[in-house]
Amino acid sequence: MYGSDGNLLLRRGFVVNSSHQVETLIERGLFVDGEVLDQAARDKKIPKVIEQASVLRIISQVRNELRTLSYNLATEQNAREKFLALAKQVVVATYLDTDVALGCILLHQEGNYSARHCVDSAVVSIVIARALKKTEEEITLLAAACLTMNLSMLRQQERLQEKSEGLNPAEQELIFKHPQESVQQLMSAGIRDEGWLSWILHHHENEDGTGYPLKKRSAEIPQNAKIISIADRYCARVCARSYRKSLLPNAALRDILVGGKTTVDLMLVTLFIRELGTYPIGTFVKLENGEIGVVTSKGATTTTPYVHCLIGPRGAPLSAPIKRDTQRTLHAIREVLHRDQVNIRFSMRQLWGDVAAQ
Repeated sequence: MYGSDGNLLLRRGFVVNSSHQVETLIERGLFVDGEVLDQAARDKKIPKVIEQASVLRIISQVRNELRTLSYNLATEQNAREKFLALAKQVVVATYLDTDVALGCILLHQEGNYSARHCVDSAVVSIVIARALKKTEEEITLLAAACLTMNLSMLRQQERLQEKSEGLNPAEQELIFKHPQESVQQLMSAGIRDEGWLSWILHHHENEDGTGYPLKKRSAEIPQNAKIISIADRYCARVCARSYRKSLLPNAALRDILVGGKTTVDLMLVTLFIRELGTYPIGTFVKLENGEIGVVTSKGATTTTPYVHCLIGPRGAPLSAPIKRDTQRTLHAIREVLHRDQVNIRFSMRQLWGDVAAQ
């Protein structure tokens, strides 16, 4: 392996045994001489196996590790570094393939809700923050804030998800206090980053002062807290509950925009819709020609995304997904469907390839 200056850094057989060594090598412009590697493979008959990084696997791993870390926070050492490491993994996954990362929100709703919701909110927040050209350091801290925004009620959140009746006074108090309690738990774990803590404290404040816990108004609320708030609202609306269906993604966007005219930052909501589109990635749709498929990437406009069709116009499953441009009249979107209206099993890998492998 060579540095960007062409000098040899590592000979074949050298074992890299620390993350510090890896970081140092990357800083020096690490690359591999492909011809040498190919010749070595021919000489030694070493099979070359190059595994495509999978956004789906990264996100699944972060969800699992976040739950364990959060539940055991009181006994964890170096909690700040561990949360930041998970945040960086979400950033890497989102940058690796933003379409797949966003698709996971709607198409990969398995597992523990509380951890999944925080990771999903982090993905959306990263997309918005990147559009605002925030620094990499700030984006990582923003992702960490999303991962820890509900820290104090993670255990109870899963139970609340299953409730079919209204919240009792104790449960309402738990929700009302969770921003402050989450901040306190992070501080007890040695986390002192002012922005990180402030964004969590303010992520349920509203533009008109009707939010909680401090009743702050527009200018008093940090922008990153507003980003988390919008991501939080969207991801909560598109997740199925035991007592109600999830909102259709386009309806969730409309609900935030129309229902939140006085409570959310409309500039950020407009940016949010521009980045996610009127039909967010992972949305099930029926086209004018009768085909049914999944939105897989943004198109020329926010209302004309690309769709991979899974079911033909006569209702029969297609042998392989077919990509359609919904700008075309024949392939324009006729209606949005719930997942339970689409009677077909498929994997994200079929839509996006190895970058979405399980």
